Order: sequence, then structure tokens, then C-alpha cells
Amino acid sequence: MDMSGTYSATTSNVKEPPGMNKFKRPYSCEICGKCFMRPSHLSRHVRIHTGDKPYFCKICAKRFTRSSAVKNHMRTHTGEKPYSCETCGKCFAQASYLDVHVRIHTGEKPHFCTVCGKCFTSQATLFTHMRMHTGDKPHSCEKCGKSFAQSSSLTSHLRIHTGERPYSCKICDRGFTQSSSLNNHIRTHTGEKPYSCEKCGKCFTQSGNLKCHMRTHNEERPHSCKICGKNFAQSSTLSKHFKIHGRKTT
Repeated sequence: MDMSGTYSATTSNVKEPPGMNKFKRPYSCEICGKCFMRPSHLSRHVRIHTGDKPYFCKICAKRFTRSSAVKNHMRTHTGEKPYSCETCGKCFAQASYLDVHVRIHTGEKPHFCTVCGKCFTSQATLFTHMRMHTGDKPHSCEKCGKSFAQSSSLTSHLRIHTGERPYSCKICDRGFTQSSSLNNHIRTHTGEKPYSCEKCGKCFTQSGNLKCHMRTHNEERPHSCKICGKNFAQSSTLSKHFKIHGRKTT
């Protein structure tokens, strides 16, 4: 630790032992104990603890811990995407984004959930998935207080308050808050039904509709009436049932 109260690690205060085996990691962090092969790697790691971000973007002044991170960030301003997929030609700003994308074609899912065993193409997707098990919802709406597990879900939710509908149908000009809703809507024009039942062959425009349909085969009835206990395959059917009791669902 230096006189300013911050930890540092440089080649001057961490010397490389003579004849060091390349597989050893002799440089350790005084804060968390993590070890590294090179003092430069340790210096970079220490910035996680100190919050030091010596590299910055000359356009927007955003700061970074690594010079390579600045280089990658600059592509958000220039629009440069130098990494392209050999299978489909899609381009990316970072090599790591391409690596994750390629798994769509290969089917590789190296990251798995230790709770339910579900596998994912990226660690970030797994991290978001884990919130389903923990119930963590760190992104909250300042308008109504509703919380979400993903920042993208919050962004879509905010459009309820602002009335923004950035995704519009080129055929009928109808606007939507989410791109997925637009994709589902377009199928009403094209007649496309990409989701088919393996049991009877019936096709649907949305995966959710197929999921509800499958309950007719497996007799699953997850929606139950709190008044009489009767079970239903779909929430819409339960809502209709409540009219018998003369009250609305809550």
C-alpha cells in the first residue's frame, strides 16, 4: 500500500523470481489473494479493488481500467464491426461477442445452471437466469416501483409510462413497445406459424400459444380458482370462470 492509501503492484515492488516456472502464479493480490503470472496482470487486477480507471474515451469521457476496453468502446462511436461470422456473415464490434454468437450455429452451451441444469451460450445469460432462482430484481421503475431481473425488461416497461412505441409494422403502421411483439404481429400478415405441436401437428404463431396448447395433451391445469378449487389449462379460461362467482380475478 502506498502513502495515498491505495494498493499498487509494479515491476519495481514485485520482482520475478529467477527460473520461474511459467505455470506458477507468484504474484498475489494483497486484498483478495488472487494470483497472477505477471506483475502487469496483477496491477490491472488491483484496479477492480481501487476503482482506478486511468484510460478514458476522448469522445464521451467514459473511463476504463484497460486500454483495450477503450479501443472496444470506441467502436460504439465509429460503428466499426471488424469481427464477422463465417457461417452467416453477421458482424460484431468485439471478438468475445462473435465467440458467443458462433455458439448459435454450433449449439454449444458451456455455461450451466447449478440449480436446474439449464445450459446457456454465455455467462451473462446464465447470470441473468440465476435471478429466477434467487428472486433478485435489481432494476426498478422510478415511476411505479415495479422491479425487473433484466435491464432490458425495465426499458420495455418504461414505454408503458412514456407511451413510446419504437417498433412499427411496415405493412399497417401499428406500433409496439418490443421487437418481439412486432415479430409476432407480422405473422398475422404473413400467416407464418413456426411453432408446431409434436403430438398433433397443429401450428401456432407464438411459442406461448403452443405451450398452452400442449396442456390439452398432458392435461396440465396450472391455473386454479381460489374460491372453488377448480383448475384450468389457461388463465383466460380461469378469468371467464370467475364470472360464475360474480367477481373478477385479482
